[in-house]
Amino acid sequence: MALAAALGHMLLACVPVTPKPAEPLGQTPPPPSLPTGPIAFEFESVDDSSVSAPAFRGKPAVLAFVVTDTLAGQAEASILAGLAQKMPTVARFVVVAVEPEDRHELVQGFVRFFTDKTHAPLLGAIADKDSLIGQGPFGDVRGLTVVILDAGGRVAFRKSGVVQASEIAEALRTM
Repeated sequence: MALAAALGHMLLACVPVTPKPAEPLGQTPPPPSLPTGPIAFEFESVDDSSVSAPAFRGKPAVLAFVVTDTLAGQAEASILAGLAQKMPTVARFVVVAVEPEDRHELVQGFVRFFTDKTHAPLLGAIADKDSLIGQGPFGDVRGLTVVILDAGGRVAFRKSGVVQASEIAEALRTM
């Protein structure tokens, strides 16, 4: 009996497994629940600028959904600030903190740190209540997610985790 079980396990180990088709390198597709057309959104700005779909129409926008007290969130904010400094006319660059609105002053200071450091036109906002529970206009963006909208407000790029400046610049070049 033990010999039959051992042979069964050995045979299973020899069965070829067909891998899932690979997704494009470095990019995760938008969740199926996201609309394919322009996305309607409005987030609470940490300054006097408007962080909304109507305000962004006509120019690409890079939104980094971050948590301010994580190294990944800080790294992505630094990457975005550097891009905003180098490419200020190419797109709007926004750090959207996925944190409760009672952290407004903390988020404001977080964004100010990066804008003062680079003198970049980096915008800051706090995600809406639906985004805090993973059901906002951009789907589940809790943790760290970068979304690039084209000039018409449609998702052109989406990736979870730290996204390098070269990946964002390349996505913007293809628009």
